[in-house]
Amino acid sequence: MVLDRPWIMGILNLTPDSFFEKSRVLNSREGFLKVAEKMILDGVDILDIGGYSSRPMAEDVSLEEELNRTILTIEKIKNEFPDILISIDTFRSTVAEEGVAAGADFVNDISAGELDPLMIEKVGKLNVPYIAMHMNGTPKTMQQNSDYHNILTEIMHYFSKKLNLCMKAGIKDVLIDPGFGFSKTLEQNYWILKNLAYFKTIQAPILVGISRKSMIYKKLGITADEALNGTTALHMATLIKGANILRVHDVKEAKETVKLYKEIYP
Repeated sequence: MVLDRPWIMGILNLTPDSFFEKSRVLNSREGFLKVAEKMILDGVDILDIGGYSSRPMAEDVSLEEELNRTILTIEKIKNEFPDILISIDTFRSTVAEEGVAAGADFVNDISAGELDPLMIEKVGKLNVPYIAMHMNGTPKTMQQNSDYHNILTEIMHYFSKKLNLCMKAGIKDVLIDPGFGFSKTLEQNYWILKNLAYFKTIQAPILVGISRKSMIYKKLGITADEALNGTTALHMATLIKGANILRVHDVKEAKETVKLYKEIYP
């Protein structure tokens, strides 16, 4: 998969407890279609639809509930906006399969197959791009799993192993996500960001998800609601370091950041 410019992925949460309250979309036609339309008008490249909150200490969501939240939403958005790309944000192979059948074009997996041993094999059969994120443990336990001997080399080894498994499963396009905020301390998040270019050696597009996260608002002593300025600043930094896709809550501002970045680095 070749990305000749940075892409913007818009977050469309169908959960009641995502960490950024304003990103939660009412599970109604008016709610999610309105948000999707605004993101599309603002220039989004991919809509990322998820029905399972991955915030720290998030409670488990049943398979049935996750399917109920996501599948009809994908179908309705594709029916209304047939040209928009959609990713299904899930670590469950059944949800991935149903999501692609409903119209999703990507599978975005926060566990890179660690939480469902059938995921990588299933995505290979679905013939869609796969986004593999680094995380230790589950959303409920990950913050207790941030001990590393050398975090950069350990994440690199993790992705090398995952890329090999994906290749064997027949997945043609794999994107990697370092997993900012997932089983990492605040300091580790900034160390990864500072060294993001290190992961370019793996020759897979890099997706970065830092939008309004605690690594920004805790560092600045503010709230997630107030973290747009800090998010924009770090988005520019990640683009300079080699990010290919920004996963964001605020599409318009991210798109403007990319436009200015391209003026400096055409």
